[in-house]
Amino acid sequence: MAGYSVEERAAPHSLEYRLFFKDAAGRYISPFHDIPIYADAGKNVFNMVVEVPRWTNAKMEIATKDPLNPIKQDVKKGKLRYVANVFPHKGYIWNYGAIPQTWEDPGHKDENTGCCGDNDPIDVCEIGSKVCSRGEVIQVKVLGTLALIDEGETDWKIIAINVEDPEADNYNDINDVRRLKPGYLEATVDWFRRYKVPDGKPENQFAFNGEFKDKDFAVNVIKCTHEHWKALVAKKTDGGEINCTNLTVSDSPFCCSQECAKATVEAVSTNPSVLPPTSASSKMIGFVWYRKPSSLCD
Repeated sequence: MAGYSVEERAAPHSLEYRLFFKDAAGRYISPFHDIPIYADAGKNVFNMVVEVPRWTNAKMEIATKDPLNPIKQDVKKGKLRYVANVFPHKGYIWNYGAIPQTWEDPGHKDENTGCCGDNDPIDVCEIGSKVCSRGEVIQVKVLGTLALIDEGETDWKIIAINVEDPEADNYNDINDVRRLKPGYLEATVDWFRRYKVPDGKPENQFAFNGEFKDKDFAVNVIKCTHEHWKALVAKKTDGGEINCTNLTVSDSPFCCSQECAKATVEAVSTNPSVLPPTSASSKMIGFVWYRKPSSLCD
């Protein structure tokens, strides 16, 4: 994990669950702000924080509004969120996570999509053979990107592969994914289009008619979101409820001491609440068969 480690507070599948990050010296850090964007800037190799391991369903994410931004499970209407198994997909079909030190600014209209950012770090779908662990920090080679429009917001999905994957040398652009993993890109579009439908929401839409953009385009998108992040932590733009507490960004007014960081972690409960039966049972999720309404008469 490139010298990083994690510390759990409370139990998974509880409202209080948090996964905090430490650096190689054992100091608490923010995975959003303190882990560098680049693993190797010269080769455009990026760090990726794994939020959701492949094949799992719990919707885990970096808590952008919490101090130190631990990973926690998303909650909606008081219930923990899980993605449905929309046939034929089982949970998340990649290792899913984010590139640190990036931010999709909700006040910035993307010139390519015409929509503003979704207020989160940029998302990554890692397609390698290894099933990663929650909180693992890996180094990835960017291959391309998909422009999801989620409820009117731009939500870029970077396609990447772990540089330590045995096949990584064979992947250098988005066409290599199409050639070496036939059907995977189409499954990715299908997954993002339909994953919210079981929750009663309409299908998601895409810019560029759902076509993937290439590596160079994707790297440029990442660099733009990095610039937005730099303005965020320097307090040159309004981040709203985003918590910018960090320990390593020296020119940031949000920089705090290790003592403060430690107190933040210790203030988090280690005793999980009792889950409602509906949330607890969500950990065992069957498949959902879904067709567009228009197809019922085909």
